[in-house]
Amino acid sequence: MFTIGDFARHGRVSVRMLRHYDATGLLRPAHVDPATGYRSYTAAQLTRLNRVIALKELGLTLQQVRQILDEEVSTEELRAMLRLRRAELEADMAAAAARLVQVEARLRSIESEGHMPTNDVVIKSLPAIRVAELTATAASFEPEDIGPVIGPLYDELFRRLEAAGITPAGPGVAYYEDAPEGGGRISVHAAVVVAAPLQDGAIQVLDLPPVDQAATIVHHGSMDTVLPAAQALARWIDGNGYRSTGYPREISLECPPNRDQWVTELQAPVTKP
Repeated sequence: MFTIGDFARHGRVSVRMLRHYDATGLLRPAHVDPATGYRSYTAAQLTRLNRVIALKELGLTLQQVRQILDEEVSTEELRAMLRLRRAELEADMAAAAARLVQVEARLRSIESEGHMPTNDVVIKSLPAIRVAELTATAASFEPEDIGPVIGPLYDELFRRLEAAGITPAGPGVAYYEDAPEGGGRISVHAAVVVAAPLQDGAIQVLDLPPVDQAATIVHHGSMDTVLPAAQALARWIDGNGYRSTGYPREISLECPPNRDQWVTELQAPVTKP
C-alpha cells in the first residue's frame, strides 16, 4: 500500500488532485484509516490513475472520464466523444493560427512605421461600377472580425451567381459601411463586377457610384496581413493634407489558390479640406 504522498509521486500528480479525484468518485483510495482519515492506495490503482490523466489530456471532462473508465459508455459513444474533441482541437488550432497571423501583421505594421515609400500611394478617380453583392454584419472592422464574415459571403455569392447563370465580368469588390445598429459593427458587402440588369432578391445587383478622388495602395498577400498597407495608406492620407471620407474598398486584382500570392488594391475615398 502507498500513502497518498507516495502514490502522488509515483503517479506524477499532486496530493491535492488525488483528494479531488476522491471527492468526485473518480479514484477512491483503497483504504481510509477510520481514526486518522489517512488515504492509502495500491499499486494496481496506478493503472486507473494513468488512464485518468491520459483521458484528461485529451480534453475530456472528469464526468466523461469517469463514464469511460466505469464502462458507462459504449465504444461508439467513446468514438463520438473523441471525434468531437478532435474537431474542437482542430478549431482551436485554426483560431490560434489566425491569431498568430494577426500578431505578425501587427508586428510588421510597427516595424514598418515611417518606412512605407510614399510613391506606393496613388490618387485617382474611380468610375461607377455595377456589382452583384451579398451583405452581412461584422462585429468590428478588425481583420479577425471581417475575415470570418466575408469569406462565407463570397462563397455563397458565387454559388448564387452560378445558379442564376450570371458570370462575373470583373474583379471582386469588398466595401464597408457603419452598420445601422451602431456599436462599432460594420456592414460587410461582398461584391463582384457583373454585366447584368439591376435587381433585388437572392442576389442584389446595383451600381456603385463614381468616386472623384481615392488614395490607393496595392497590398500583396493574404488579407489577413493587410494591416501594414492599410495603416501606411492612412498615414499617407493624413500626411498629405487629405481627409478620408469612408472605409477603403478592396479590389481583388489577383486571387490564386495560394492566399499569400493575392494582390489587392485598397481604395480610400478622400477629399482635401
